[in-house]
Amino acid sequence: MMKKVKTKVSLLARQEARAAKIFLIPAFLGLTFLTYLPLLAVFILSFFKWTAIMPQPIFVGFNNYIKLFTRDPFFWTSAKVTILYAVLSVGIGMIYSLSLAMLLNRKMPARGFFRAVFYVPYIIPAMAVYMSWGLLYNPDFGVFNALLASNGIDKIAFLADSKFIIPSLAVIAVWSCGNLIVIFLAGLGNVPRVYHEAAEIDGASNWQRFLHITIPCMTPIIFYNLLMSLIANMQVVVPSLIYAGSNRTTYPEYTFMSFLMYRTGFINNDLSYASAISFIFFLVIGIFTLVLFATSKTWLFYEGGDK
Repeated sequence: MMKKVKTKVSLLARQEARAAKIFLIPAFLGLTFLTYLPLLAVFILSFFKWTAIMPQPIFVGFNNYIKLFTRDPFFWTSAKVTILYAVLSVGIGMIYSLSLAMLLNRKMPARGFFRAVFYVPYIIPAMAVYMSWGLLYNPDFGVFNALLASNGIDKIAFLADSKFIIPSLAVIAVWSCGNLIVIFLAGLGNVPRVYHEAAEIDGASNWQRFLHITIPCMTPIIFYNLLMSLIANMQVVVPSLIYAGSNRTTYPEYTFMSFLMYRTGFINNDLSYASAISFIFFLVIGIFTLVLFATSKTWLFYEGGDK
């Protein structure tokens, strides 16, 4: 009798596994033809010299990479600007999003309305967002400079002064992170209430409960938001297209790596050199992602786990 049951279970498991593999085929084909093969093509093209006016590519070995690391000042500026922007946007955005999620998770009148208000900036088209903030940052009639002038403070060229460009763009990114707030809200709803009740009985303060219960239970959500936000902010390109103007070299702070790839490949028509930049950019994001995964083992907490 036991053998018959095991045979039926085994047969059912094989059928489920077969069905799962069949349904995975479209996703696998999509990843193969839309991600892995293009990535392989970019890597191969980076070893050639090929511009729009050349009939066929010419093999040049590692010349594109040597030029990238030794003779291209824009690459290092772009890498520094991109990483600085990502660190500011991700760091401040995570704190801002979690703080707002904690407030919006409380019982209060019109809670649904306020949740919608803070989510809307995320779904507004990026072009409209940056153009609207450009008006707010305007040194002549912008709201922020009007407030500064009313308090006797000199006006600031937020989008033209090299000291303020990256922080100003980071503020826009933080303002637009409504998706992180929604995900944090979902995570807060899954924090076991019994833990908080037990801590309250033991006399734990709100801060102690937040630090020792809410944060550990939220670490998988924090990790997910941190990873997704890092990847998204590393690939920023819209500010470069809107704010830098026709002369891109005037504002090196706008030369993000995504824009550097676009300018090299589609404005300067150097497709092979753009491929080398693209592959290095892919490696940079991959390194940050691997570091995040490697360090997560020391602070990630799963309910019911060993740690």
